[in-house]
Amino acid sequence: PRYAGRMSIETSEQGLSETVRIARDLIRFDTTNRGGGDAEPERPAADYVAAYLSELGLDPQIYESAPGRASVVARVPGSDASLPALVLHGHLDVVPADAANWSVDPFAGTIKDGMLWGRGAVDMKDMDAMILTAIAELLRAGELPRREVILAFFADEENGGVYGAQHLVANHPELFDGAATAVSEVGGYSIDIEGTRAYLIQTGEKSLDWIRLRARGTAAHGSRVWSDNAVTRLAEAIATLGRHEWPLLLCDTTRELVDAIAEILGEDPTEVGPEELVLRLGKSGGFIQASLRNTSNPTVLSAGYKHNVIPDTAEALVDVRAIPTERDGILAEVQRIVGDDIEIEIVHSDIGLEVPFSGELIEAMTASLHREDPDARVLPYLLSGGTDNKSLARLGITGYGFAPLRLPADLDFPGMFHGVDGRVPLDALDFGHRVLVDLLRTY
Repeated sequence: PRYAGRMSIETSEQGLSETVRIARDLIRFDTTNRGGGDAEPERPAADYVAAYLSELGLDPQIYESAPGRASVVARVPGSDASLPALVLHGHLDVVPADAANWSVDPFAGTIKDGMLWGRGAVDMKDMDAMILTAIAELLRAGELPRREVILAFFADEENGGVYGAQHLVANHPELFDGAATAVSEVGGYSIDIEGTRAYLIQTGEKSLDWIRLRARGTAAHGSRVWSDNAVTRLAEAIATLGRHEWPLLLCDTTRELVDAIAEILGEDPTEVGPEELVLRLGKSGGFIQASLRNTSNPTVLSAGYKHNVIPDTAEALVDVRAIPTERDGILAEVQRIVGDDIEIEIVHSDIGLEVPFSGELIEAMTASLHREDPDARVLPYLLSGGTDNKSLARLGITGYGFAPLRLPADLDFPGMFHGVDGRVPLDALDFGHRVLVDLLRTY
């Protein structure tokens, strides 16, 4: 194909790089995903991405799993056809944002204080833009990535990928033929370890079990003396589960990370506990802390329909995440905690992942970071959440989290995932663009 030009990467509107402008444009598409199939359609954002790729001379295809629930896939040939392909993927949906809680319109793509603000600036329209302009820089220069790249921009990641990656893997697995590795979100960003900058490459994800707890009782008038109250029964179970302290549990990834933190801090990991070491990371510590144990967080309560009616059922949604090696039996332990009289319904489940912090792709990502930031450390970590790498793993594709961003030491970037006033520094977006260009040239 002939790769057309649109604007050079550095030519900009109002001094903004193309990466920043595209990230801003994507934020302005409200692709809010409320879960359970209730979402604003990704199709307008998918059309934007497909048009951009088409202008580069590629042949993007849009796949809808339901009306408006659109994903985009395109292939970019590599200069070495003998190498297995890389899946470079992002998602187009975002979690809801209550504008009343934000200092800016979450869907305006506001630029102020040297940062791009909005829902998706952190998760993950920032990375989507970096992927697009990294490919564009190579193709406009008449270059190809070293290996074939399968670009994928999925719908519905914030709902576990049911209408996105899961749908494509189940119904169109041929789209990913020839791929061995994948790179996506929630890794590659920098943290400050008491003055030492380190980049975290995500080499694992906890498993996912979204469950519904249901308590049953007997309906009655609200004025009665009544012991068989479903709301009370559920409240007791939820309070017990919500306060449960799961034991510390390290896997290979977290053990390697904790040892590296101890070495940087000059501490003996046999004398200072893993959690104490992680919490010394400051604002980043709270995000990583959840990777050290299983978690079970109640998130939604539902019961009753009138003030003077005792309902016969009460329900709660709980987000259960387990260390990859500990998923078997996690729901049996939840049942033990809440009691046998509480019903557990599985709403959505997905696997955990853990891959080695070694190999050609790890070496290439590390080298690309060091070419931009030579003195930084590069460490593995386990993501307490999940990504679409879970779906690709079912095709035997090994996935990593690598959305490279060099961030200010005092910016609580991890805290903005699904938080309020999400924002990313403009120079961090341009840093990530350069790192991804280098990675595509060398891996």
